[in-house]
Amino acid sequence: MTNKLTLSLKEAIIKSGLRDGMTVSFHHHLRNGDYVLNMVMQEIADLGIKNLTVNASSLFDIHKPLCGHIQNGVVTTLMTNYMSAGIGKFISEGGMSNPVQFRTHGGRPSDIVSGNTPIDVAFIAAPASDAMGNCSGKYGKSACGSLGYAIPDAMNAGHVVVITDELVPYPLIDWSISEVYVDSVVKVDSIGNPAGIVSGTTKITRDPVGIEMAMRAADVIKASGLLKDGFSFQTGAGGASLAAAKFLRETMVREKIHGSFGLGGITGFLTEMLEDGCFESLMDVQCFDLKAVESIKNNPRHKEISALHYASPLAKSAVVDSLDVVILGATEIDTDFNVNVHTDSNGFIMGGSGGHSDTAAGAKLSIIIAPLSRARLPIVTDRVNCISTPGSTVDVLVTQKGTAVNPRRPELADRLKDAGVKVIDIHELKALAERISGKPERIRKGGRVVANVIYRDGTVIDRIYSVPTEIE
Repeated sequence: MTNKLTLSLKEAIIKSGLRDGMTVSFHHHLRNGDYVLNMVMQEIADLGIKNLTVNASSLFDIHKPLCGHIQNGVVTTLMTNYMSAGIGKFISEGGMSNPVQFRTHGGRPSDIVSGNTPIDVAFIAAPASDAMGNCSGKYGKSACGSLGYAIPDAMNAGHVVVITDELVPYPLIDWSISEVYVDSVVKVDSIGNPAGIVSGTTKITRDPVGIEMAMRAADVIKASGLLKDGFSFQTGAGGASLAAAKFLRETMVREKIHGSFGLGGITGFLTEMLEDGCFESLMDVQCFDLKAVESIKNNPRHKEISALHYASPLAKSAVVDSLDVVILGATEIDTDFNVNVHTDSNGFIMGGSGGHSDTAAGAKLSIIIAPLSRARLPIVTDRVNCISTPGSTVDVLVTQKGTAVNPRRPELADRLKDAGVKVIDIHELKALAERISGKPERIRKGGRVVANVIYRDGTVIDRIYSVPTEIE
C-alpha cells in the first residue's frame, strides 16, 4: 500500500502546488495552543510565496506572528470568524491594507461550499492520523476533540495536507476526516499544546453580579415554556452563562425533565448534564475544555458534527434550526437589540461573531446575558459600534438590574411578567446604567475600513473602522 506520508512540511507545501495569490485555510480546534498555523506560514514565507489569502476559522494571540507575514506581503487578505485582541489591535491600527472579512461559523462553510471563498490548500492539524490521512481530534497527545470546523475545508479544498504529531496504524477507524479527501500527511514533533484549547474561562462564576444575572436568565427560560421534555440548549463558556446552565441543570434533575440535545462549543459542564440525563445527546462542533475532549472520545451520545451541520444557512437543515434556547454574551447592545461582540469600548477588534448570530437566528429564544456596565461604561447604548448580531434575532437582554424583552416579542414579555420576572424597557435600562456610570462619549472612528462584518447570509451588515491615530 502506497501511503501519503511526505518527508517534511516543506515538501508537502511544494507538492500542493501552492503559489502566489492562492488561498490557504486553517482550523482553530487547538485554539490558543495551536502551533500549526505559525509553522506552516513560516515555511511558506521561507519558500518566497507571496500575496496569499488566509482563511482561518478563528485566530488567537498565539497566531500573532501572522502580523509579520502581513507586513512583509506573504499575506494580503484575511478571512476569519473570530480574532483575539492581540491580532485585533494590529488590524485596528491599520496594519493591513485590505479589510479583514469576518464571517460567522455558519457563513464560513456556506461560502466555502458555494465557491464564494474557494480554498486552494487546506492545512488540517490532526492529533491522530494514519498514513493515508484518516484523522481524528479525539486521540493522541494533542487531542482536542471535535474537528468540526475543519471538515468543510477538507471536503472542498483543491489540496488537503494533514499535519499530525501521532501516526497510528492504518486504518484509523473512528475518523473525523476520511482519507478520500486527503492528499498528503506530514508527521511533526508537536502540533500544539492541548491545554491551550481551554476557553478564557470554563468555570462557574462566584461573582454576585454574575450569579444574579444567571438566576434571572434561568428564570426567563423556565417562564418561557420551553423548559420541558425535548428541550435543546446552547450556552457559552463564560462564568455567568455556565452559572445559568447550573441553575437549569438543578431544575431539570429535580423535575425529571429530559432534554433532547446540548449544542455548540461543548464544556465539561454540559458533559455532566449529559451524564445526569438532562440531554439525550451532545452535538459538538468544538470542545472548549479537556473534560469535553475525554467525553467525545468515550461517550457515543456525544456526537461530533461539522460546521455545516452546526449552523450553515445553505444546508438543507442545520442543528441551530432546531435549537430552543441559546445564552449569549455581548460587549454592548443597543436599544434596537443589536449586539456587538467584535470590538471593545475603544473600538479595537477583540472578538467576532463565531456562532453568535447563527444561534440567535436559529433559536426559539435567544438571550443576551451581560452586566449593566463594564469598566464603568454602560452596556446599553443608542447604537452599538459594530453590529455583529442584528436585533431582529435577539429576544431578551438579562442584566443584574432587570430583564428587557424585544418589542417584537410582546407575548414573551407577557409570559415573563405573569411568571414574576422583572421586565424593564431597554431604554430604562440604558438610563439606569447612565445614571450609575455616566453617559460615555461616542468613540471617534478613523478614516479607514479595517474589517467588513459579513452576516450568515453573505451580506455585509457593518464595517469596522480603524482606531484614530495622531495623523488622522
